[in-house]
Amino acid sequence: MKQKFIMATALTLALAFAAMAQVAETSGEPVTESAAPDTAVVLSVAPPGEVIAQDTPNDAGSSVTIKWQRSADDVNGVPGFGGYNILRGTSPDGPFEVIGEATSGGDEGDQVYKTYLDNNAADGVSYYYAVESRLGDLASRTVTQSPVTSSQQWFNFNLINMLIATVFLITAILYYINSAKSGKKLYIRKIAGLEAVDEAVGRATEMGRKIFFIPGTSDMDNVQTIAGLTILARVAKLTAEYEARIDVPVSRSLVMVTAREVVKEAYLNAGRPDSYSDDMVYYLTDDQFGYAAGIDGLVVRQKPATIFYQGSFYAESLILAETGNSIGAIQIAGTAQPSQLPFFVASCDYTLIGEELFAASAYLSHEPKQLGSLKGQDLGKAVIMAALIIGFIIQVLGIFNFASLFSVAGG
Repeated sequence: MKQKFIMATALTLALAFAAMAQVAETSGEPVTESAAPDTAVVLSVAPPGEVIAQDTPNDAGSSVTIKWQRSADDVNGVPGFGGYNILRGTSPDGPFEVIGEATSGGDEGDQVYKTYLDNNAADGVSYYYAVESRLGDLASRTVTQSPVTSSQQWFNFNLINMLIATVFLITAILYYINSAKSGKKLYIRKIAGLEAVDEAVGRATEMGRKIFFIPGTSDMDNVQTIAGLTILARVAKLTAEYEARIDVPVSRSLVMVTAREVVKEAYLNAGRPDSYSDDMVYYLTDDQFGYAAGIDGLVVRQKPATIFYQGSFYAESLILAETGNSIGAIQIAGTAQPSQLPFFVASCDYTLIGEELFAASAYLSHEPKQLGSLKGQDLGKAVIMAALIIGFIIQVLGIFNFASLFSVAGG
């Protein structure tokens, strides 16, 4: 029995080897073991480098700037790197709360470091900050070595150029005011429209016809209306002195009240308070084109010799000016609305353009404070224009980054 069992086992092995040899011959390829699949597993993520937190300079407080060196996995572009979590706590050991996130990659102009601004920090509280790099479900953090406290600064040194410009302008204004008070004659460029005021009022007096003064369609909250009423004071005073008649139709009730006071004071200063009447200043309507139609009707019927348009005007400007031009009136306009200036220039005899309207008060009154302010502002404008020309040349030639001197934010 034992011999039969050995023989059977030997036969079975022989048949098995024969079958394997036959399969190898049929496929023409050697039988090899299958290679195990590559199943490399990421076990960690590189933490960020040094984390630095500091109180944001030149601010009003409640702000801390956090800066950190990018993670090696971020720098090397490891697939799946998910950016950074920014955390804040009151102890280096935690607990920490997530206050924000930052994407991977470096900041613009700095590929090594990244920056985050915490604008919700409480002033006077010491904080520790941690930056956590993310890769899938993995995270690794770096904590600041020392606490930081936010506080507000008394001065914003990023605006030092504005301080210098302001001090220069104030000094120039005070200098010219003092010069005007001491009797020194200040040169002010002649403005044709204002020079013609006396002539226009005199002509109306000679012809025995009215003077119309239109203060625009805006209310007293518009600085152009205020500037227009300043000119009205001068016109009304001349009217009182020449014993002419002035009409001031308005479209706002508050403008009517103010204009009445201006005209009344002008007549009082001229020594003719008895000639003043509230009927000189009257209300028409708040409606823009209803107001324009009302004035056109008055102009056509009464044919004034002189018409002043001083203030803020809109689409009604050409309607008013063309009607006045059709009756042959002398027309002096003034507005700071750029879109309406072409219509006044085309239809009126004289036009105060932009800042000339605001300079009228100083020009007509010759009051030292107003003249000094006007002269000081003109000097400031001249300096700015010179700086622009010089800066353009320097910037184009690449000698120096002149534009940085005029930066008011970002340091």
